Parts: sequence; C-alpha cells; structure tokens
Amino acid sequence: MSDKRVRVRFAPSPTGGLHLGGVRTALFNYLFAKQHNGDFVLRIEDTDQNRYVEGAEQYIIDCLNWCGISADESVANPGQYAPYRQSERKSLYREYAERLVMQGHAYYAFDTAEELDKCRKEIPNFQYGQVYRDTLRNSISLPQREVDQLLANHVPHVIRIKIPADETVSFTDMIRGRVSFETNTIDDKVLLKADGMPTYHLAVVVDDFLMKISHAFRGEEWLPSAPVHLLLWDYLGWKAEMPQWAHLPLILKPDGNGKLSKRDGARLGFPVFALDWDGAAGFDGMGFLPEAFINFLATLGWNDGTGQELFTLDELVSKFSIDRINKSGAKFDFEKAKWFNAEWIKKSGAETLKPKVKAVLEKNGVVIKDDAYLSIVVDLVKDRCTLLTDFYPQSAYFFQTPAEYDLPAVKPKWTDDKTAFFNEFKSIVTNLADFNSANLEAAFKTLMEQKGLKPGDVMLPFRIMLVGGKFGPHVFDIAALLGKAETINRVDVALAAFTN
Repeated sequence: MSDKRVRVRFAPSPTGGLHLGGVRTALFNYLFAKQHNGDFVLRIEDTDQNRYVEGAEQYIIDCLNWCGISADESVANPGQYAPYRQSERKSLYREYAERLVMQGHAYYAFDTAEELDKCRKEIPNFQYGQVYRDTLRNSISLPQREVDQLLANHVPHVIRIKIPADETVSFTDMIRGRVSFETNTIDDKVLLKADGMPTYHLAVVVDDFLMKISHAFRGEEWLPSAPVHLLLWDYLGWKAEMPQWAHLPLILKPDGNGKLSKRDGARLGFPVFALDWDGAAGFDGMGFLPEAFINFLATLGWNDGTGQELFTLDELVSKFSIDRINKSGAKFDFEKAKWFNAEWIKKSGAETLKPKVKAVLEKNGVVIKDDAYLSIVVDLVKDRCTLLTDFYPQSAYFFQTPAEYDLPAVKPKWTDDKTAFFNEFKSIVTNLADFNSANLEAAFKTLMEQKGLKPGDVMLPFRIMLVGGKFGPHVFDIAALLGKAETINRVDVALAAFTN
C-alpha cells in the first residue's frame, strides 16, 4: 500500500435498475475505502445518452443509502472533484482526445455507420484496427489536406485510439496477479464519439486521473478493456498515477452456468435488484433487511477464512481483504440469501424491526394502536420469520380475530367432550386472578387431566381458536398477550365454528 490517499469509485451507468453485482462492486469499494480511512466516490457514467433512463440515477443513490454504504462524494454530495456526472464533464474530454491525436496515439475516423456496416457484412470478424485502418476513411489513410477540409466542414467523425502492433501490454491485478494482452488482438476503440461525448474508455481514464482515484474495483467483464486503458494511462503521461486494479469475479446463475442476469430473476422467481425497479420486486420489497443483503453480497466471492458467516458492516470493514477474494465466479443462492435474512431478523432487536414490521402489517390492513404491544409481538414471532413479509401471517392474529380457521384439522375429531372442556375452561379463565402464561398453562393442563383428555385432543384446537391455524409461538404466551377478555371471546367464536 502506497502513501497515496485511498480513493475508490463506483461508476455505474443510469441505464436501468442496479443489478446486485453492481451493488457488490460498490460494497467492496466501500469496505476497502473505509478500512483505509479513504474516500468512496460515486460517479455517474452517463456518456451513452441513448440508453439513459429517467430516475435511474436517483435509484442508484437510493440503493446505496438503503444498503448503508452512501458515498462520501457524489452528485448528491459533491466534493472538490465535481462534477460527478460525466455528461457535465463533457468539455474536459476533447482536450485529451485531441492531445492523443497530436501525439500520434489516436486519429480522426470519418467512416459512416453505413460504411462500417458494409465492412462487417463483407469481412468476417471485421475489426477497425491495424489490419484495415489504412483502407478506411480516417486521418491515417487520407491526405492531411483532405483531413483538414473534413474537419473545417464539421463532417461528423470520431476519435479512435491507435493500438500498436506486436506489443504485449501487462499489469498486476490485485486479485488475479500478472495479466497480459497481445495488442494484435485489440481493435482501435472509439474514444470520442461524433456527438463529442467520450466513450467509457476515455472517460474512465481521464476521470480516474483527475479525481485522484488510487484503486479501481470493477467486474471481470471489464478485463478485456484493460489494455486500452493501460495504453491511455501511458500515452497521456499518467502511468505513475494509474490506480491499482482489481477485477472482481462474476456472480453466476444458481446452476453456475454463466453470469447472473436481470432476466434470471424474473425467470427463476428471485430479486436481482436491491430496491424495487420497474415493477420488479427488489430485495427490499421482498422483505430483506439491508444488513442481511449486504452480508450475503459480501460472501459472494469473499470470506475471511475463519468460517464466520454473519458480519455487521463494521465487522466487514475491519475484516475485508483483497487476498481473500476468489478468482472464480460465485453462484447466486437465493435460499442462502433467505437464511442470512432469517438470521439477521433473529439477531435484530424489536426496536430495530418494529418500524419495518409496522409498515408490513399496515400495508395488509392491520391497525397498530400500541407500539409497546407491537414490540412484544415482534420479539415473540421473529424467530419464525424468514422475510419481513412473514410478520403479517405470523402476527396478524395478535391484532385481529382470525377470519377463518383450519377446520379440517379440528372438526373430524371434534366431540361434545371437547366442547364441554372449553366451556368450563372459559369459566376458569374468567376467575383466574393472575392471568399469565404459566398460570394459564397450569389451569389448562389440570382441567385436561380431570376430564381424561390428552394434549393432542385440546392443545391444537386451542391454538387454532386463537390463531386460526397450526402455527405461532407457545400457545399460552399467545393467550397471555391477547388478554383474558380476548382469549375468552376467541374461544367462544371458534366453538361456534367448530360445532356448526
């Protein structure tokens, strides 16, 4: 690690929902920055205006905020390296593109889209590069006088990097070690488009330099672009300032066959976005805690070597290390994601969960009048909940009398003796001086023994009377929380249903 201040950046394009792979990239950037008391920068790479989606930029910011990994510098929180939106930095890029042309490392290309389409159709595996550039319409093949005239007439053109022949370009990746590329396999990428907007290749290098980025974490799908960027850092005279790179492993489909895509979520029924996007449920909308989502993401391709699985964000910051990131892809496992969420629900206190649970219940029409009562309910049922949405079926009965009962579990074996038992039990409950779970259970079991009944005869019916089904915490804890009057009322209402 050099003495240079650690500055990392997450640079998504606002072209749609933020895929969980993008969130993981942001997370690893954040963890590394915080571990080294550095800066986490959010830069919006909106140079492709044709693919820009309204609302996507704010969505990205909202996702990071929900995850608890907000940027130190961003469009929403600008610092000294503003602006943080590439479209607002447009005037910067032409200067550097023109400098490359002057140095002979780039050139003007005047080919039309139709001309290039014709080349692609006529030439198998056509690449605009060292093999064909001399036969195309550019400032390398055309006389200087003609080039000057085309520029003076403002003929649309792009600026392309001139990739050298017969060279090997290498760098040391923080995850993969030494990586090398043969320049003969690389085409002359466009650096500046006809509309004056830079491509990713030019913009990422210029912005990383101007924003003093020290380390660049990005997905391994960007690895093939690395030689172009290496050459640009060299040609622009900034090689000594180039960030250290780490190309993160892919997040794979559940079967391990290929990169997890946005379409896989819809196909297989799980979220691939942090927050809801364009009608598709995100992890938030599906009932995940952000702590669980972040914990799960961190373990996709990384572990601390101890076998520990549950980490707070602070623990991740302290334990994260680049050398524990795997080179190979990590399979997405939705069942494992749900396990993380269940564990985080268990370890979260009622005060943390209460606002989220309240929102779930109220969304389903449950009226919450007493927050203290809700806290008790949350603590009683949280161990039974995998998703926040589970709190509705697991706790609605604490707030409203069951609208229906699991009658098939009761009626076939219902007898007059059981009716008599519960009628007598109501009287005992009415006269119970200290109505708590232990006293209620003792009274219930004493009467059961007196009547010669077995637990299976009356315990399940009692639960169904209170809850509506065969679920929930300890049945006498439920009754104690409901209170004496409501317990008696529910026995009455259920008896009518059971004996009808």
